[in-house]
Amino acid sequence: MRFSAAFVLAGLLAGCTAVPPAQPARDVATVPRPPAAREVPPSRPQQPAPRGFVVPQVLHAAGLEDVIEQDAGRLTRLFGKPRLDVREGDMRKLQFAGEACVLDIFLYPLRPGAEPVATYVDARRQSDGLDVDRAACVRALRK
Repeated sequence: MRFSAAFVLAGLLAGCTAVPPAQPARDVATVPRPPAAREVPPSRPQQPAPRGFVVPQVLHAAGLEDVIEQDAGRLTRLFGKPRLDVREGDMRKLQFAGEACVLDIFLYPLRPGAEPVATYVDARRQSDGLDVDRAACVRALRK
């Protein structure tokens, strides 16, 4: 009798762990899809590309008077042949280098159709690329 009571109890417990009925197969078209990711708008709206000529800003700093607003010919006479001469659109970059420093001079036209002139100067050490005083670099590289 004990054996049959245990057998009945086991059958009752087995009924508590019933397997859920199989779900019918769903058509692929009815499978819910996650919502499309929305693009996050930029924090600042993009400005339309300027049309026509844009007047460049000119760096005016002490010690750069012989460089700023000079054309490529004058800069070549002042520093010698540039190590780099890069042109992109109406911009031109001349790079002069020596033991003391590397000098990048950026030339842009100040008026539509005008010859590009130096509007900005950047200077760094040749050894590690750290910024150096622009005017000191100009003095060091002059011929």
